[in-house]
Amino acid sequence: MKRLLFFFAAAALTVACASPEKMAKMADNVKVTCNPAVLEVVNGAIDPVVTVTYPKDYFNPKVILEVTPVIVYQGGEVAMAPIMRQGEKVKDNYKVVSSEGQSVTEKLHFDYVEGMEKSHLELRARVIAGKKSINLPTKKVADGANTTCMLVKRDGFVAFKKDNYQDVIVSTAEGQIKYLVNSSNVRNSEIKGASVKEFLAALDAANANERSTVKSTEIVAYASPEGAIKLNDKLSDNRSKSASKAWNKITKGHNAQDPTVKSIGEDWEGFQQLVNESNIEDKDLILRVLSMYSDPAVRENEIRNMSKVFTALKGEILPELRRARLIANVETINYTSEELLDLINSNETVLDEEALLRVATLVKDNAQKEKIYDKAYERFGSQRAKYNLAALYLSEGKDAKAESVLRELDANDADVINAKGVIALRKNDLATAEQCFRKAGTPEAKKNLGVVDILTGKYNEAAQVLKDVDGCCHNTVLAYILTNQLDKAMSTAKCENPKVWYLKAIVAARQGKVNDMKAFLENAYKNPDLKARAANDIEFAGYDL
Repeated sequence: MKRLLFFFAAAALTVACASPEKMAKMADNVKVTCNPAVLEVVNGAIDPVVTVTYPKDYFNPKVILEVTPVIVYQGGEVAMAPIMRQGEKVKDNYKVVSSEGQSVTEKLHFDYVEGMEKSHLELRARVIAGKKSINLPTKKVADGANTTCMLVKRDGFVAFKKDNYQDVIVSTAEGQIKYLVNSSNVRNSEIKGASVKEFLAALDAANANERSTVKSTEIVAYASPEGAIKLNDKLSDNRSKSASKAWNKITKGHNAQDPTVKSIGEDWEGFQQLVNESNIEDKDLILRVLSMYSDPAVRENEIRNMSKVFTALKGEILPELRRARLIANVETINYTSEELLDLINSNETVLDEEALLRVATLVKDNAQKEKIYDKAYERFGSQRAKYNLAALYLSEGKDAKAESVLRELDANDADVINAKGVIALRKNDLATAEQCFRKAGTPEAKKNLGVVDILTGKYNEAAQVLKDVDGCCHNTVLAYILTNQLDKAMSTAKCENPKVWYLKAIVAARQGKVNDMKAFLENAYKNPDLKARAANDIEFAGYDL
């Protein structure tokens, strides 16, 4: 028994005082783990976390351990600067590893190099004791690298500002018959007045225009908001009747259909509009009264109490409200797409701002689009055209030109902010890009924010941001793959293009559906670059492609 105890004690002493040579022989006792187990590329870098566990009595107190992480790949290898560790009795400035046993965690960093798809991470180490050094066995730590996140569509999404071009222009031709106070008689001077003449001229012009149709006509009568309400309602009714009788005389020979007739009563809406447009003293006080009281009688009483103001109203505002409006509702067919394309080449001066913005969406040639946006800005100072020029440059990859144009636009415009974020994204300035996208808050910015989340390895955030985004099939599918939500990825993959087929193949490979994987890859191979990628993609490792 004593002999046995002596044996174990001697063995323990031998281990505790292990020489560098014995550290090399006992290297298998050192455990190494890597997170992730398969290396992954995130934003152009590989940043695995490696944990090395040294057993008790392994690390000699008098030695220095030099560990060099190396990625070995097709075409070469990349080594990090050595990581230095020392025993407890070494008088140096490296981190100490206890001879009692210890786990040491290191965050490694490698810049991604093309070809690292087929690679592995290994640790090369040597023990230094004074002038003597011993190489330890090389330890393979992880395979890699998974570059699936690099499939993100990262050009950025930029919207063009929309035009307000109307295929059918709805307009009104209007004239007025004015009445004297408390009167509903139509004066002959009003029938022959300038307002009625302008109405008839507009009505004739609409009838003469083959593109225009008079859809309906109306007579709308009012009373000014003064005096008793019942009296004013009756006065408004009588004015509607007298204007209706005058209609046939007014429109005789002018091809006017019978009007619908309305009586509004006291015209508080017109009153508020005219006061707001006037220079009457204390008009803000009047408008405040209108906002505070809804009862017509109270309103009038409060305004009458301001005698000076009411006197001004009687002279400037109230006479304009004793009226009947003559209205023709007109619809005009605007230029068709074919006509716009012809006019932009033959007579572009007849096109207004909205027409120019619309025709820019119709032409196919980007150089011509650019000229159209320039014309819209030159002729109308169109900020939308100026912005769309920047968006056009971004679609062509002319980022410097786009950036120059964006500097001239409203810095608080959400589309402008998003576009600046796209430029930052393309420069890989992800912090600025994210700041712009969050501030912009547009649908396009939301898509772009998902791109930033993927590039920075925030896959759960990306999946959350992109789950309800329209027109972002590719990146949404990718986000679901990166969060291992494979069923959602497959159900979302509705865009039929080679890159989405490739993503579907990754899903099938992860699910072990070999036949589906191969079928999806056949569609993806319409893009030859994807076929070359698949040959080295760790997603398909172990499959016969």
